[in-house]
Order: sequence, then C-alpha cells, then structure tokens
Amino acid sequence: MDQFPPKLKLPTYVNQTRVQREKSLLLSASYGIAIRFTVVIFELVGVWFFGSAALLLDAVASLVDIGSSLLLLLFIKLASRPPDTNHPFGHGRYEPLIGLQLGIMLVCIGIYAGIRQIFHVSDPISAEIIDARTFIFPLVAMVLLEICYRILSRTAKAQNSPALVADAFHYRVDAITSMFATIALILAAIIPAWGHVADHIGAIAISGFMIVTGFFASKENVNQLLDHTPDNSYFERVKKAAHLVQGVLGTEKIRIQSYGPDSHVDIDIEVEPKLSVEVAHKISQEVRLEIQKEWPMVRDVTVHIEPYYPNDH
Repeated sequence: MDQFPPKLKLPTYVNQTRVQREKSLLLSASYGIAIRFTVVIFELVGVWFFGSAALLLDAVASLVDIGSSLLLLLFIKLASRPPDTNHPFGHGRYEPLIGLQLGIMLVCIGIYAGIRQIFHVSDPISAEIIDARTFIFPLVAMVLLEICYRILSRTAKAQNSPALVADAFHYRVDAITSMFATIALILAAIIPAWGHVADHIGAIAISGFMIVTGFFASKENVNQLLDHTPDNSYFERVKKAAHLVQGVLGTEKIRIQSYGPDSHVDIDIEVEPKLSVEVAHKISQEVRLEIQKEWPMVRDVTVHIEPYYPNDH
C-alpha cells in the first residue's frame, strides 16, 4: 500500500442518534418548563387570595427551577456542539457544569429560606389563621410535578443524560415539598391557633429538601467534571464491541470519560505479535468503529495495540 488507508465511515444512524438525543432532551425540558410555569401561577394565585409561607416558598422554589431548566436548555445546546480547534474533546462538560452551578444555588437558597423561616416561627405578626382551602393549591401542584418527573425521568434514562436526570429529580423533590406544604396547610386549618407554626414548619421542611437535593445534584455533577468512573456496564459494552473485530485476541486497560452527551474511550487491545503495522492499524480502526456503533454517544476512541501472549493472562 502506497498511501494511508481511508478512515472508516460511521453508519448514518450514529449521528442521527446524537441529533435525536438532543431533540428528546430539549422537548422534555420544554414540556417540564411549561408545566412548572403553570404550577407557579396556580400557587401564586393561592398566595394572593389566602396567604401562606409554605405555599409561597413552594412557588419560589418552582420559579428557581424554571430558571434552572431554561439554563439547562441553553447548555444542552452548547454541549451538543462538535469538537473544534480549542475544544478537541467537544463541549460535553457544559451539562455537568450547569448542573453543579444550579445545585449550589439550590443549597444556598434552601439555607437562606430555612434560616429565615426559623426566625419567623415565633413571630406574632405571622400568627394568622390559614384558610382551609389553601391546601388544594400545593396538592394539585404535587400531582402535576410528579407527572413531569415521570416524563423527564423516562427520557433522561433513555438518552443517558445525567443533567436531565438531576432536573427530573428536582421535579420529584418539588412534588414531595408540595406534599409537605399540603400537610402543613391541612394541619394549620385543623388547629388554627397553631396555624402559623405548622405553616412555617412546613416551609422549613421544604428548605431542608432543597438543601439535600442541591447537595446530591452538585455531587453527581462534580463526579462527571472530575472524570469519575462510570457504571461497569459501559466497560462491558466497550469490551464486547472490541471483541467483535476479527484479530482482537484480548483487551486490557479500558478507560472511559463520560460527561453530558459525550464519552471518550481509551482501550488497549491485544493482537498477534507478528502482525504488520498496516494490519494492526486496520484492526484498531475497526475497533473504533464497532465501539461507536455500539455506543453512539462515544465522541472518540483511542486504541492502543499490544502483543498477545497466552501465558501473560
């Protein structure tokens, strides 16, 4: 051969899978924003007519999450951009980056709101009767948010998006906080004399959930930013794909970086020691192709060739 062998072309469905992933994430996130906005308007109407710290905090938490979901939409678009000269590994880290920022924001808001509510529990100015009908608002919000959680969670798992998983988890926690608000308002209606206390305790419980949610969301995104080892199933997937190539006698080290829509694989394959460089290179290209066919979210594969010796295992 007197010229470098041409690069093997990926099947069309590989790129289509990436495009479809982006569309699915954007559609689900947009749907969630629409539902959440409806919830906010509904709860603010309740605050306007009846007044409730728990209901107000629940609405504020949803407003914050609308902002986070809008940012998520932007960062999903940014993360899907292809590699360029200044970003040879792509832009996938945009997803965990926004996830970390939003997680920290949620923790800070939860701490601030919790401290504020603690100081207002015994505030005589806050001691007002809570209307028994107020609980209807967070109850309806709880149902809508749980529906949203299930839709987003299903999409996130299908498209392997940790950022959307975190966003979906926020919907679940918001549904739980709405449940706390419902319970607090029912107690306030049953025992009017202690209505303000029950209302504020419910608000404190919501603050606690915000802090916990923000912490775990931040932790998951930090893991991605620091290249935490992904689930073992991905390693098995890569190994299986490599062994589909004729000439691969074994695999050794497999390293995977996975963040947002992008994954990068570094793999050592073992081949017949006496193979020519040309044949070994061809095998490495086929391994790269098979891995990307098996796992379309893999942006690039680095294949290291090593000689295979039976007694070395």
